[in-house]
Amino acid sequence: MKALEEVAAQTLPEGYTYEWAGQSREEQKSSSKAPILFGLAFLFAFLCLAALYESWSVPFAVLVAIPAGIFGAFFFQYLRGLEDSIYMQIGLIMLVGLAAKNAILIVEFAKIRVDQGMVASQAAVEAAQLRVRPIIMTSLTFIIGCLPLMFASGAGAGARTSMGTAVVGGMLAATAIGIFLIPTLFVAIEKKNWKIPFLA
Repeated sequence: MKALEEVAAQTLPEGYTYEWAGQSREEQKSSSKAPILFGLAFLFAFLCLAALYESWSVPFAVLVAIPAGIFGAFFFQYLRGLEDSIYMQIGLIMLVGLAAKNAILIVEFAKIRVDQGMVASQAAVEAAQLRVRPIIMTSLTFIIGCLPLMFASGAGAGARTSMGTAVVGGMLAATAIGIFLIPTLFVAIEKKNWKIPFLA
């Protein structure tokens, strides 16, 4: 699109103009709104988790899985030679919830044990050991279910391929990295233990 705009600016006669239509127009209109959408997705996820755990710090242990998922999405897009598109951005917003889901399985269990008096490091290790199976099972189920999207062909395959690649790559990275990173960060953050005053 940028190349076509440059050519049009140089070759179109005076008085002529151009206009984008269809998917190109939608992508051009939405490209400036992507950072706002990601920011809102993070904000709402953080506020919901803060209310759930009655803490300002514990949600960070959950949200740390999201950057890992985003890295995996971009890495897989790069490996397959795909570009950032509106469909990939939809996949990235899905990853905010999907990656947080894995972290919640660990943090929820560990937080209950800490509230009952268990040491944070012991609670995190126990939570990771007990929750690793459901995390892997649910993640693999979702990833396998999205493989037809990732390897789609035929009419409209570009949209499905872009979204599927982002989601599959993001979930693989969030699962592989998050299993080790989330318990570690939970222990570090639990030492701060910033409570929400009106919920404490």
